[in-house]
Amino acid sequence: MAPGPLNGNRIYFTKEHDMVRRAVADFVQKEINPNVDQWEAEGIAPLKKIFKMMGDLGFLGIRYDPDYGGQGLDYWYDTVFLEELGHIKALGLAVAITVQTHMATPAIEAFGNDHLKNTYLKAAIAGDMVGAIAVTEPEAGSDVAAIRTTARKDGGDFVINGSKMYITNGTQADFFTLLARTGDEPGYHSFSLFVVPSDLPGVTVGRKLDKLGIRISDTAELFFDNVRLPAENLIGSQGEGFIYQMQQFQHERFSLLPFTCIAARDIIDMTVEHIRQRMTFGKPLVARQVLRHRIADWLTEIECLQQLIYHIVRMKEAGLDATREISMGKLAASRVLIGVSNDCLQMYGGLGFMNEMLISRYYRDARGLSIGGGADEVLRDVIAKLEGY
Repeated sequence: MAPGPLNGNRIYFTKEHDMVRRAVADFVQKEINPNVDQWEAEGIAPLKKIFKMMGDLGFLGIRYDPDYGGQGLDYWYDTVFLEELGHIKALGLAVAITVQTHMATPAIEAFGNDHLKNTYLKAAIAGDMVGAIAVTEPEAGSDVAAIRTTARKDGGDFVINGSKMYITNGTQADFFTLLARTGDEPGYHSFSLFVVPSDLPGVTVGRKLDKLGIRISDTAELFFDNVRLPAENLIGSQGEGFIYQMQQFQHERFSLLPFTCIAARDIIDMTVEHIRQRMTFGKPLVARQVLRHRIADWLTEIECLQQLIYHIVRMKEAGLDATREISMGKLAASRVLIGVSNDCLQMYGGLGFMNEMLISRYYRDARGLSIGGGADEVLRDVIAKLEGY
């Protein structure tokens, strides 16, 4: 699919937005996609190199304050950037990039002190540091309040003990935005958020985990053994980390939506080209009504999802709480991407079952969307509670 929004959505974007879109599209086409097959096979992409190039082009701080190297632009520019990541032919790399831009850094930008912003946010925007978000634990995934990693105050430091699991960018990260328990009282005010450099004594990066999909993106387990962290690395106020993280989750979940929408359309376009060429019983597969109707259904779902995304952007621009709509968008996005990749793989037949085929990579990568960043079941619960059920 050519760079740009889907049909009928040009009304949302200006020539200035299109300039950013073309710049990101050019980077993806020239620097990313020619290499993704090799990185996918190796199970890791060279994030330090990629992020430095992106930082030099101004891609890693679209919305952040220019005082820290950002572009200071609005959510529409951010959406343009995220949409173009959808053209990356390995969705795990799009996820790794958004970890840097929408998961590890929003809380630092919103609540961090001058030291954290000047040391970590500025370096992340410039591409000089790779960030990761360290929340999930072996016994605490969707139930964030169940985390056991502790950070106990000791003089002018915090001492961190515990472990984290399924940490994207974990083997390459220079710092972790980490949620830890700082109190024993019940409730949500016993947690704090920290920036933890990966090279501190007592920080151990465990094995790189072997995943079904998004294999191009490294995922690790982390261990913290009496890690002494200066108190200045606390993000915001002690005891408010859970609240900060819940807000950060909204940036994370939104970031997945635009590139998912574009990727789903790319999958369809790729599949239509295949079934135009594939002959069965004397006719091209595209002539089969059942396949055309299936594609039409998914195109309708994609259009609905994209309009929800643009509604969310309007809400964010107006300063409104979009938690309900973002939760709905994330739920819809996983259904669309999984459904499209599954049905399109079926249209490839036995060829689609081969690992060497791009459609099989999309199929594997899509499956994680209903788990990571808030499982479908959790999002349904969030939506129901916000509706007062």
